[in-house]
Amino acid sequence: MPTELKMPALSPTMEEGTLAKWLVKEGDEVKSGDILAEIETDKATMEFEAVDEGKIAKILVPEGTDGVKVGAPIAILAGEGEDISAAAPKAEGAAGKGARESSDEPGFHRKCGKVANHGREAPRSRALTWMRTRRES
Repeated sequence: MPTELKMPALSPTMEEGTLAKWLVKEGDEVKSGDILAEIETDKATMEFEAVDEGKIAKILVPEGTDGVKVGAPIAILAGEGEDISAAAPKAEGAAGKGARESSDEPGFHRKCGKVANHGREAPRSRALTWMRTRRES
């Protein structure tokens, strides 16, 4: 089943960001650790890395788009031999709204419109990892 790549929270207070630039295009093969895009927050521009491998099947949010909500689908990643036709219309509809109004996803908070992290560590950009390492030294 194809995987939706969602707008990451690059800081604890980030609610939305700007998808500044795609560094891949539809049809590109990616592996874990590849840089997919540059995302701007109100404070910095950071890189968004792939956490899985596959092919960029569809880019849902064009580069330069402002106000992309955290958790909104921004692209679809298909594994080898996967068909994206079933997942693409659903993802496009969610991206077209800009933000989810409701969800049956576990941990979704209807009051604030965010998905709880439930103790899992959020993916970090290389810049955040570098900054944290420098601070701890």
